[in-house]
Amino acid sequence: MIKATTDKLFSQIPSAERVSGHLLRRTKGDQIIWGIVVLLALASLLVVYSATGSLAYKMYKGNSEVYLFKQLSFIIVGILLIYFLHRVNYTLYSRVSLILFLISVPLLFYTLFFGAQINDGSRWIKLPVINLTFQTSDFAKLALFMYLSRQLSRKQEVIKDFKKGFLPLIVPVLVVCALIMPANLSNALLTGATALLLLFIGRVSVKHILLVIGVALIPILIIVSVAVSTYHPDKTTEANTTTETKVPAALRSFGRFGTWVSRVQDFMYAKDKQIPYQVQQAKIAIANGGILFGRGPGNSLQRNYLPQAYNDFIYSIIIEEYGLLGGAFIIFIYVLFLFRCIRIFRRCPYAFGAFLALGLSFTLVIQAIANMAVNVNIVPVTGVTLPLVSMGGSSFLFTCAAIGIVLSVARNVEQMEGNEEKIKEVNDNKEAENAGAAALA
Repeated sequence: MIKATTDKLFSQIPSAERVSGHLLRRTKGDQIIWGIVVLLALASLLVVYSATGSLAYKMYKGNSEVYLFKQLSFIIVGILLIYFLHRVNYTLYSRVSLILFLISVPLLFYTLFFGAQINDGSRWIKLPVINLTFQTSDFAKLALFMYLSRQLSRKQEVIKDFKKGFLPLIVPVLVVCALIMPANLSNALLTGATALLLLFIGRVSVKHILLVIGVALIPILIIVSVAVSTYHPDKTTEANTTTETKVPAALRSFGRFGTWVSRVQDFMYAKDKQIPYQVQQAKIAIANGGILFGRGPGNSLQRNYLPQAYNDFIYSIIIEEYGLLGGAFIIFIYVLFLFRCIRIFRRCPYAFGAFLALGLSFTLVIQAIANMAVNVNIVPVTGVTLPLVSMGGSSFLFTCAAIGIVLSVARNVEQMEGNEEKIKEVNDNKEAENAGAAALA
């Protein structure tokens, strides 16, 4: 006997449109920030593919799409990370911030003494199972700004007091910056500057902030003074002169101190053939781009000569392929992101969420400005990436985590505003009903 089967209506079968529609309904937060994430991810995919095409062809025997699929996988994982983090109530981040900060400090210690040595700096820990290098400073910055936001929200009543208000805020900043500095001075300076900006907005006394700035200027002035006093023009006439020939051996023995002095000397004195190779190639790339539309997608010439074209110097490749208009559009995107986060800050009724959104947005935008400034030779060469655009890695994923947390704050702000509107509507209806009943009576 043949068993009867029941057929389903086609309308009962879940379609891709329904699944995507359900996902979109569950995607909350600032829609413009979501759009910014998608735009920067697409820009990253295009530029990283272009910048790594020749490298992949040489490294993988003609397979030029290796880095393209690698970047695509990072983008997919990053967007999923943003989605899941934005679904979490941001108050949970306040509860875990202290734990994350206490984890980050030993990690920085371990990295400083036992981390993987890459480009003369110990900044990474190599994860044994997945064989991925993990930059602990990215984790530490995220944990620091979460913890700093929590402390700022709790110390508002004593915020002007040096002992009760200022010290509990500045000590974590100094600890993190001091542990990052030996391997990555530029990252430490950017982290400290961002933290001080957040403290200023959090109503910390200006004289206390100026005191910290004065102390922080001491090592910077020492580096500049040593760079000026040890510079000898007769030893730097050759092209691409190395640190060994420019900086005395006694200074090179102090970790990366010689590298810092050398970069300051290059920025202050280098001319023509003395300019560092990567700076030369970045300038050529920008000159090739022109004013309007550049050489076009995938037509970069300097990607074959520019070191870190897919990472630290990706902005110069953007200008070469898309012109100054393309470079200006990237700047506009980051500025728009900052303004949307400031809007979240102003709308958030609770201090922790407001400070959290602002602090994380500051650290991303200031990092982007620093990267672009290096590419156009406004500041000395540093090792910071362009957030959401440079080739994926731990920095890319932590950037996505920060954006997910910002969107979590935005989502909860929208929910609170929606609840307030519903409560107001119910109260208005009750008042109207009471008024009608009184009129009938």
